[in-house]
Amino acid sequence: MRKPLVAIIGRPNVGKSSFFNYIVGKRISIIDATPGVTRDRIYGDAEWCGYAFTLVDTGGLDAKSEDGFQKNIFRQAEIAIELADVIVFLVDGKDGISNSDKEIADLLRISKKNIVLAVNKLDNFEVEKTYDFYELGLGEPHPISVKQAKGLGDVLDEIVKFLPKSEEIVEDNSIKIAVVGRPNVGKSSIVNRILGEERVMVSDIAGTTRDAIDSKFKYNKKDYTIVDTAGLRKKSAYENQGIEHYSALRAIEAIRRADVVLVVFDAEEGATEQDVRIAGLVHEEGKPSLIIMNKWDIIEKDDKTINQFNKILSEKLKFMNYFKSLYISAKTGKRFGEIMVEVDKVLKNAGRRIKTGVLNNLLASAILENEPPMRKNRRLKVKYITQVSVYPPTFALFVNDEELIHFSYLRYLENYFRRAADFSGTPIKFIIKQTGVAGGYKRSEPKSE
Repeated sequence: MRKPLVAIIGRPNVGKSSFFNYIVGKRISIIDATPGVTRDRIYGDAEWCGYAFTLVDTGGLDAKSEDGFQKNIFRQAEIAIELADVIVFLVDGKDGISNSDKEIADLLRISKKNIVLAVNKLDNFEVEKTYDFYELGLGEPHPISVKQAKGLGDVLDEIVKFLPKSEEIVEDNSIKIAVVGRPNVGKSSIVNRILGEERVMVSDIAGTTRDAIDSKFKYNKKDYTIVDTAGLRKKSAYENQGIEHYSALRAIEAIRRADVVLVVFDAEEGATEQDVRIAGLVHEEGKPSLIIMNKWDIIEKDDKTINQFNKILSEKLKFMNYFKSLYISAKTGKRFGEIMVEVDKVLKNAGRRIKTGVLNNLLASAILENEPPMRKNRRLKVKYITQVSVYPPTFALFVNDEELIHFSYLRYLENYFRRAADFSGTPIKFIIKQTGVAGGYKRSEPKSE
């Protein structure tokens, strides 16, 4: 089961992104005084007093907008309400109640969802300025100032009243496979063939699938859940269209909770810019994946065609040089039986552990072949390495000075380890730990400049 979802909604420039960044604890959302800066839905995991949840920052709902947004405000709000377990309705205490606030409140009142009403920008905590907001009919307005970090604990207390404790969340132990890609690349056809039945609507009309649809099945005596998702369009195609935008949110959520992701391309169209962007989302989430080149039946080919396609993929997916590709036809069933075989291989690679002794022998060999370059008139000394986790495989690298390590040398080490062990289909991560400082070490991300 996924973590409970808490959505922040409200009109533009009421402080949603600032609220999100404070609760999640890192600056993820863009903050700008210009209304409507947040266009994408941004996720972050949060925890409060033993309650874990996923917080999502949303774009502002503005009935007065002239950029085509007005006609979609109700649809956007309705889908946000549908998705969330708890909704934080953020309003501006300085401006008072607006028409947009009233329209959103009308939807919230009939939703029967759990609502927490937060009145922001009360830097001096003027509680009397919250009284007018009782008019919205959403219960007690909670005064806050994100800027001054006032009242946020009270709002979090209200949120978690509606959530199960972390230990009470029943985990679904099935292996989760998310199927993602652009519209009309054949995702639903692939899902239906895997399931062996017509469980998901298939159509030539792009955008038929709106929701992320979970279906259970068994393979080799193991339990799986496959998730068909809405096609992810370019931002310009959906950024002002409510249903499209929230369909994208569902797809991205499916990636986040997946154990492995099938990224479906249309072989006839090749690897498009949007295909590469979607693969990038999967890579950034650290998910093992398969690149599924569908509609292979309609490609004129010879014994060199797959190599030619893989060469193009290697150029366009340089950021995930570990990718595994599979060329199939959901229509004819060509090579279809290989999908689940490859899914299990990729998952095995993502869960692979290497003993510390073997790792350090590999590290010594790598350094002997290619010594770290000098930086700032000093040489990096890599002292030892250990694996700290899997899914994806994650390694702690202990060095004399984290300022001396460069992204390019980490890439070299990654490629060296990949030649020694099969990590195909999965990203691997490095955590840099500097030894010889107060407290034993300090942790850092690698420098990429």
